[in-house]
Amino acid sequence: MLDLFSDMELTAALMLGLALFFVLAYEFINGFHDTANAVATVIYTKAMPAHLAVIGSGIFNFLGVMLGGLGVAYAIVHLLPVDLLLNVGVGHGLYMVYALLAAAIIWNLGTWYLGIPASSSHTLIGSIMGVGIANALMNNQYWLSGINTKKAIDILLSLLISPTVGLVMAGLMLLALKKWRPDSRMHMTPEERKNTDGKKHPPFWTRTTLIASAMGMSFAHGSNDGQKGIGLLMLVLIGLAPAKFALDIESTSYQIERTVDAAKHMGEFYESNRDRLNGSLDLSYNSDHPLPVLFKCESASTLPAISTLVEKLNSVKSYESLSGEDRRVVRRILLCLDDTAKKASKLDILSKKEKADLDRLRKDLSATTEYAPQWVIVAVALALGLGTMVGWKRIVLTVGEKIGNKGMTYSQGNAAQLTAAAAIGVASWTGMPVSTTHILSSAVAGTMIANKSGLQGGTVKSIVIAWVLTLPATMLLSGGLFWAASVLFA
Repeated sequence: MLDLFSDMELTAALMLGLALFFVLAYEFINGFHDTANAVATVIYTKAMPAHLAVIGSGIFNFLGVMLGGLGVAYAIVHLLPVDLLLNVGVGHGLYMVYALLAAAIIWNLGTWYLGIPASSSHTLIGSIMGVGIANALMNNQYWLSGINTKKAIDILLSLLISPTVGLVMAGLMLLALKKWRPDSRMHMTPEERKNTDGKKHPPFWTRTTLIASAMGMSFAHGSNDGQKGIGLLMLVLIGLAPAKFALDIESTSYQIERTVDAAKHMGEFYESNRDRLNGSLDLSYNSDHPLPVLFKCESASTLPAISTLVEKLNSVKSYESLSGEDRRVVRRILLCLDDTAKKASKLDILSKKEKADLDRLRKDLSATTEYAPQWVIVAVALALGLGTMVGWKRIVLTVGEKIGNKGMTYSQGNAAQLTAAAAIGVASWTGMPVSTTHILSSAVAGTMIANKSGLQGGTVKSIVIAWVLTLPATMLLSGGLFWAASVLFA
């Protein structure tokens, strides 16, 4: 990690260090902002003492980050066209990073202070989209060119659909538990249990399941939200220190050879199918433009770019042997080759086998660009894990008592947690960022409806308003901060 600042001017190194600090601060805040989502039910139902619950949650959040992979991380990175970041100046890139981080931190702290279970995922995604759109407008480009619209739509759909799934599935699970064991004490609230037999803890097996599902949800939260922190940190490093992070320096010679072979096979495929593809993709060989142009990937540059890539990586055994500028060029080429292959794989004129082949080649192409150094993963895991251990009290009461008109029963807590943990786990496995907050809040609401407990209009209204306002508010806030910084410090 210390090598990160070598060969950098003191001012640039200090600014980069500050940017990394803010990223980890955001992840720390994300930890205590979202802690209650994992421990609210287990604390409210008195299945675990609060101090043990948050420590356990912190540990499992840490493990979730360490073992969760990078699928969600690069869904966040690809929300912005990454070549845009590779082609902005260091000062411009810093303004972008500081603006999106400031917007995310301000909104997270504000909603946490008010005790509203708002989404850190919405907050981060809105902040990234805001600076991307602002950057496009400031460069007199079409506003949507500042973001990866396809990726943004996929992410927004996942954020929209997942709470609905949580609400329905948790409600159905509660109904199944009530039908299976209608007279069980697991259908009591903590207060009812205390008044009935004087015990404050849930029944043994119910308590065991509550604890297990809370830790499972913490792990799922770490694997999803922690990856968002990794993606944000990589966004900073790629944008502000591209010479060191444009490519995975630890790539083996075999991985580099696979990258070159994938590019060659793509070139052969395009050459042999050029006539068939030219109606949809312009694959005319333009030797005057052997590289992708700034801010844009053009299919006409695909074949000459492949030739340039093969030439640059010919006999290269390690990326360390390339200059910083060559690493940036190679990354730009790989990103644009992936972009062209992605467009080609969606054409109806290609067979399923041809599309599958292109998708496999895309994985080989991105093997040395979609990565994260181990220290990045550990740093984010520590920030999220430590943040998880503080700040939980404000939102626990909201989740336990203020969503429904009655307090939460043990079975409701189980149904909500199991559903949320499963939904978040599936999302992490498929590489889609989702909102832990909204999935759990919706799951709790689903159990309240199924239990005929009713919903508290004021709390539900606050949650819905936060859900609706988070994206536009953070987009405007981050975009406005980015514009102001660019104007004031240009």
